[in-house]
Amino acid sequence: MTTTAPTAADLARRYLDVWNETDPQRRRQLVSEVFAPGAAYTDPLGAVAGQDEIDGFIGGAQAQFAGLVFSLPAEPDAHHDLARFQWHLSAPGNPEPIAIGFDVVEIAGGRIAKVHGFLDKIPG
Repeated sequence: MTTTAPTAADLARRYLDVWNETDPQRRRQLVSEVFAPGAAYTDPLGAVAGQDEIDGFIGGAQAQFAGLVFSLPAEPDAHHDLARFQWHLSAPGNPEPIAIGFDVVEIAGGRIAKVHGFLDKIPG
């Protein structure tokens, strides 16, 4: 049986699924599926490495921004083993994002190996 690697758009959506998953056990499962074992995540608010630390970092962000959801405002742009995409963080049903970011991900073996995150708009 042959499986195809996820597209950059698929991976970006699954990445945001991880950020939106509030059940800790399900989120940890998604982290394992989306991020490579030695993955690294860096943005202006933190730098972590490995699936456990990434899961903990995301859990902390969810506690800080409880009830908000991440979305893709446009399709990701990708070439080779790189993808870039903007994301919005908003209250459900509210089109105005309270935060806007831009992530560049390095892909290896169909999973995210590195995230380089940038914040374009942050609350107060």
